[in-house]
Amino acid sequence: MLELNQVKKTFNPGTVNEKKALTGIDLKLDQGDFVTIVGSNGAGKSTLFNAIAGSFIPDSGSIRLDGKDITFWPDYKRSKTIGRLFQDPLKGTAPSMTIEENLALAYLRASGHTSPFSRISKAERELFRSRLAALGLGLEDRMKQPVGLLSGGQRQALTLLMATLVTPKLLLLDEHTAALDPATADKVLALTRSIVAENNITCLMITHNMNAALELGNRTIMMDAGHIVLDIGGEERAHMTVDGLLERFARDAGHKMDNDRILLSKTQTAAH
Repeated sequence: MLELNQVKKTFNPGTVNEKKALTGIDLKLDQGDFVTIVGSNGAGKSTLFNAIAGSFIPDSGSIRLDGKDITFWPDYKRSKTIGRLFQDPLKGTAPSMTIEENLALAYLRASGHTSPFSRISKAERELFRSRLAALGLGLEDRMKQPVGLLSGGQRQALTLLMATLVTPKLLLLDEHTAALDPATADKVLALTRSIVAENNITCLMITHNMNAALELGNRTIMMDAGHIVLDIGGEERAHMTVDGLLERFARDAGHKMDNDRILLSKTQTAAH
């Protein structure tokens, strides 16, 4: 479904600010894979997402999605088949527009409608209402209200729905619960788990929560200094503990994990 081959990216090359953000990423995902990604700040996690989403063209290497070479596709073309959620609940929605209008924009774009005169039918409006009701947040009764009135958790749940209203080929979740309080984060994670499973969506999720990294999905990747140092799944992952994961990282990366948020998350639990 997704294949990255020797993807490299250096920012500010040849200057004192040179940063080798990706140093030769090789990654393959099968249809339906749900891969969690952990790493310290500067490990290259968000840069990897930006490369896949088309925020920049890599210096070298190739990116293929569903058999097509998308290495040089612009981000707007990729956005029709790649959904993405950011850490900031304010991203991904238009606050002055209503919930219904935000959903309509997302639906029309992902459906391939290019005409600015496209309209949402009554049946599609009912689809929005039923999908909103499934979130269990009462948003189906607030479809005419501006998104700016929603809480962070409601907004992130709405953004998740917008990204999956038309099932994407790939869903990128960039620490999408990090800005939420623990209870709300658990609810959004539970919604994520059910929506991804229900639609068999291929998914990559960056998280600082080590328990979530091991409990959600079927594979866990750890990144350091622009490359993947660990990729585990199957029985090995099923029997892996958070401490064991940190020990493996230290052994394979040559140093201990130094991200306080990740280390603090050892006491947190993932949504069930």
